[in-house]
Parts: sequence; structure tokens; C-alpha cells
Amino acid sequence: MARRHAIFADENNLRLPDDAFSFEGFLRWLDSGDFPETGRIDYLGGDIEVDMSPEDIFTHGAPKAAITSKLHVLVAEAGRGFVCTDSTRLGFRFSELSTEPDVVVVLRESLETGKVRLTPSTPRKGPGRYSGLEGAADLVVEIVSDSSVSKETERLPPLYAQAGVPELWLVDARGEDIQFSILTLRRGSYEALEPDADGWTPSLQLDCSFRLTRIHQPWAGPSVYKLENR
Repeated sequence: MARRHAIFADENNLRLPDDAFSFEGFLRWLDSGDFPETGRIDYLGGDIEVDMSPEDIFTHGAPKAAITSKLHVLVAEAGRGFVCTDSTRLGFRFSELSTEPDVVVVLRESLETGKVRLTPSTPRKGPGRYSGLEGAADLVVEIVSDSSVSKETERLPPLYAQAGVPELWLVDARGEDIQFSILTLRRGSYEALEPDADGWTPSLQLDCSFRLTRIHQPWAGPSVYKLENR
């Protein structure tokens, strides 16, 4: 049997339950009331990856806000589905993946057909409360951080592909030039869609093209991002 690991992105005193390295045991930990309320803890096919470091404001939080706000207008306000961010847990039992993407888009058809299901919260929170989603969300966005480069660019994409997520956006805003990639699922693996000469990249799930830009403001540094669509 392959060894299973806990990967810590930084020093912390988090103690993992003995049975958390099985998928069912990890789910029990989630519902136990002992699961941490901060940080990001993912179950990746038997490995547990822990990142308790704070988000960088300008390279992570700001681009995430720009992407979420634009997708909310295009999807939620247009009645096509809903958009979630931050601690929205996305689970896939058959691929043993439980993670909290930066942004999740679920289209109405996926809920109506049962492709994606809402995960009820623990009974102590009462009826009509939900803690996450189960199934292949229509679009997932991951924004690269210093502490999560290999996870988001190497380990997560194959697991999302195995789970059947049809579109994955990868964003890296840490350098002078923004790396904005839209990957589509074809024959079990992701292929990056090519942007045109002006930087517009098509989204097959949302039937339009996108471009992510950063505006340097002298009063706030490189903090203003804009996700455009056409």
C-alpha cells in the first residue's frame, strides 16, 4: 500500500486524527467540530495538505475578488447558477478529493440533473444549512500562492480531471505579468486554451472569452484587478 502523507506549507501545531488519512475518516473529522475554521486543508487522494498561512493581499485576495465579482454577475445575477468563494468545500468520493477552491461555479443544469449536490451541514446547525458541494462543479478557479505552487499546478489538476470538472482556471499574479490560463477537460486530461493576440481566452463553459488585467494605482500599489469578458 502506498504511504500517505501530511504536507504542511508552514510550521503549525495542528494535530491530525489517526483516521484522517482515509477519505471517510477525513469526512468524519470535517463534521466533528474539531476541524480548524481557518486555513486550507485539502484531502488529495490519500494525502492531506495543510496551509495555514494568510493570503497575500495583492497577489491572491485582490485577483480573487475581481474574478468572483465578475463571475457572480455573469452567472448568479443572470440566473444561470451560483458562484461561491473561500471556505466552500468541494468533494468527490470516487476520486478521494476534498478541497476548498478559491472560486467555484455551479450552473443551474448541474444542480437540476444531480451532477452537483449540496452537502447538508451538521444537524446542530439546523435545516436548510449547507457546508459544501459534492460532484463535478462546472468551473473551478485556483489562484497560486507562494506556499501552494506545486499543489495548484501539479497535484490538483489531475484530481480535478479525474473528478470530471470540465473547466479549470489557473491564475498566478505573483510576477510582473499575470499568468491567466483556462484549461478544458478533453479525453480525461486538461488542455490549455490559447489566448488570441489581445489576450482573450475562451471559456467553453460560459460561452464567452475573458482577459484578466492589473491596474497599477499610485495610491494603493498593484491592487486593482479587472476581469473583462466579451
